[in-house]
Amino acid sequence: MMPFARRNPAVRRIFVSCLILVAAAFVAPTAARAIDIQKVVSDKGVVAWFVPDRSVPLVAVSFAFRDAGSATDPDGKEGLAEMVSGLLDEGAGDLPSQAFQTALEEIAAKLSFDASRDRFSGRLLTLASERDRAFALLRLALNSPRFDDRPVERIRGQMQAGLQQQAEDPQHIAGEIWRKTVFPDHPYAKPSDGTAATVAAIAADDLRRFVKARFGRDRLVVGVVGDIEVAELRRRLDEIFGDLPATTPPIDIPEARLAGAGRTLVVEKPIPQSIIVLGHGGISRDDPDWYAATLVNRVFGGGGLSSRLYEEVREKRGLAYSVYSYLNPLQYGAIIAGGTATQNPRAGESLDVILAEWKKLSENGITEAELQTAKDYTNGSFPLRLDSSRGIADILVAIQFSRLGIDYLGKRRDLINAVTLDQANRVARRLYRPEALTVVVVGKPEGIAERP
Repeated sequence: MMPFARRNPAVRRIFVSCLILVAAAFVAPTAARAIDIQKVVSDKGVVAWFVPDRSVPLVAVSFAFRDAGSATDPDGKEGLAEMVSGLLDEGAGDLPSQAFQTALEEIAAKLSFDASRDRFSGRLLTLASERDRAFALLRLALNSPRFDDRPVERIRGQMQAGLQQQAEDPQHIAGEIWRKTVFPDHPYAKPSDGTAATVAAIAADDLRRFVKARFGRDRLVVGVVGDIEVAELRRRLDEIFGDLPATTPPIDIPEARLAGAGRTLVVEKPIPQSIIVLGHGGISRDDPDWYAATLVNRVFGGGGLSSRLYEEVREKRGLAYSVYSYLNPLQYGAIIAGGTATQNPRAGESLDVILAEWKKLSENGITEAELQTAKDYTNGSFPLRLDSSRGIADILVAIQFSRLGIDYLGKRRDLINAVTLDQANRVARRLYRPEALTVVVVGKPEGIAERP
């Protein structure tokens, strides 16, 4: 490092940040090579999947805790997991918030946390030369978060402001109503960001109890990519994660019993466009038909400009700017869903076209040409997700989370290519059930009536 940069902390931070950006720009060739995943087990039993990469001086760590997301928020404390995710880098150990953030900035380390419905995740990206300090900060964040009053109130305020914005967002309103209709009396019906009342009710002790009860080695999956030796990684895993509880209390989340089949709900809102959200039960990630379902959805509405919904709704009729469908393999209640936004006078026509395509897919399936195009895109686009150390580390965690096996990357293309047209059309008949759809519309739609 240049002498002046050593003497001037501000210049040093800029210099190190630029170095990380430059290094990251040269990661892409790694994805083009065969990815050799190694299983590394620490002395305390912490397991990480590891991809060595010495082409750039970076280390990326991704990790997740199972059953530690917003679905586990206690009643009356919805938003708890989300608040924890915003506070873990706001002070830990003997470092208050500003000191912790400064320590990260000095080494240009990137540390972030996220709570989804099924898991709590974290990511760290650091220069290999700064890994001592970066790993120490991550260890503190997971093992000794402070949850001091000032940062807690600041994050609470940010969440409350976000909730006020969401209250006026028609897309958010439609999604919330759809989820509460489909998942009644299930944790998935809880608002992951909480409500004004529940966020206000969360205390620092709630945050501490969440960390103690959810951050256990029995729930942990880890992915590491970068310039570090196996022997050192084994030791570092125990440094970072080894002091977490070996086991944590079990979480009882039942399988969801989806409701709302055949219902259409209209929420009147004085806006120029109607937001349409619809869907029904889907397919789990471990289902043998998953790959066929992925390809069918690609053809139907998950293929962007090349999907059937896009062709029928936008290209042929100009009803909407975008229209989509997707599979969401939630751990306790998978769904197939979709939606669009369209002018109020054309809302009824837009919904009719989508429902007609849903029925057509169920009855007639897809063509051989559509299947092959979906295969080509699905296989061809996947390497783009492996274009960085962080991207690969995230994939390593995702593979473990879904229990796909350490050989998954090597066999994924063959699994996709093995899907036959008969299988794809059998899956289309099995999954796409227009009579089971729950539809929510927010706006002043014309031509759409409620169906209780």
